[in-house]
Amino acid sequence: MRIVLVGPPGAGKGTQAAFLAKNLSIPHISTGDLFRANISQGTELGRRAKAFMDAGDLVPDEITIGMAKDRMEQPDAAGGFLLDGFPRNVSQAEALDVMLEESGMKLDAVLDLEVEEDEVVKRIAGRRVCRNESAHVFHVEYAAPKAEGVCDHCGGELYQRGDDSEATVRNRLEVYHTQTEPIIDYYKEQGLLVTISALGEVHEITQRAMDALKK
Repeated sequence: MRIVLVGPPGAGKGTQAAFLAKNLSIPHISTGDLFRANISQGTELGRRAKAFMDAGDLVPDEITIGMAKDRMEQPDAAGGFLLDGFPRNVSQAEALDVMLEESGMKLDAVLDLEVEEDEVVKRIAGRRVCRNESAHVFHVEYAAPKAEGVCDHCGGELYQRGDDSEATVRNRLEVYHTQTEPIIDYYKEQGLLVTISALGEVHEITQRAMDALKK
């Protein structure tokens, strides 16, 4: 099965991708992993990407697309894959269509994890991280520490990361709405879109996704 996973930040894509890939016996291919692997291995694409990143610039689509193409051509992806974080915009989605067509393949489904914006803000802005090396993660509402501001495991101070602030989260959501959300309509027109609610326990969402994909 060849699947693209989409959804706003805070929808739980990474968690669901890992469970779904395991249940479907296909590799989970995430943009973050692609960048880390190419940079650590010193590939040409990795070196080019790092140059842009070091300069504080966005990595051009052609580099991201090239990394994704190389990964999808690996033997373990011959029977399918789950893409997480790619495509990120319509031009990348169009490039993916071309890549798959040239290889005689096509997508089976695009799974959209749907969650309200206020819930996304609550999920991310409520996170608190231990300052100590363990970096245990808590949530002021969903996984609160026994003592406010104190790590249950080591007694370290809990803090809110800068990129977890409400203002930053809302900015990330705006970027998502502008750049990534249009691919939902793109895939809907192709009849590939499968939308499920990303509310509830992790195992409930996974089962919901598996049931939707079977249909």
